Amino acid sequence: LIHVDLSCCSKLICNVCNLSNLIRESEGSLEHRCEFCRQPTPDTEEEFDKDTIKRVEANDPVATCDLGLMRHKEGDYTGAFEYWSKATRLGDVAAQFNLSCLYREGKGVDKDEKKEIHHLEKAAIGGDPNARHNLGCVEGNNGRTERAIQHIIIAANMGHDGSLETVEKFCAQGMISKDVFAETLRTS
Repeated sequence: LIHVDLSCCSKLICNVCNLSNLIRESEGSLEHRCEFCRQPTPDTEEEFDKDTIKRVEANDPVATCDLGLMRHKEGDYTGAFEYWSKATRLGDVAAQFNLSCLYREGKGVDKDEKKEIHHLEKAAIGGDPNARHNLGCVEGNNGRTERAIQHIIIAANMGHDGSLETVEKFCAQGMISKDVFAETLRTS
């Protein structure tokens, strides 16, 4: 499911829930408000940014990670690093994954494979399927095929499409059994 990020309270809701609320508001001629905190939603990008900064100042890990994404999109990798580092201290798993990408690419920080793997492991343990997939790739590149396969299967079970395609290739190459492939398909 694709999620909608609510800047007022940093909650995520699925598109179906968002659509349902929009229909309810439209049918009742109601002002659009957040489904969680009932605050009016921002009308402009400026208001959205203001709400996000307010949430960051309140130590909201999701908003802090989002601000890191904004900085990254602007090309401010040092700013992204600072916000993602803060978000990881606040417990945000996505920020762990994002930090691993900075260390892999050397943007805003020196390239550092050990730190990349450290953040990938933390994000994977926290349930991030992208991190789990990337860990599988790292293990495969380092010649640890069995560990790579395990990470890729776990990521596929978490719904990571690229991992599912990789599991299918593993099966075609005889690296995993058809039973393991079938089980992965059932759980993904």
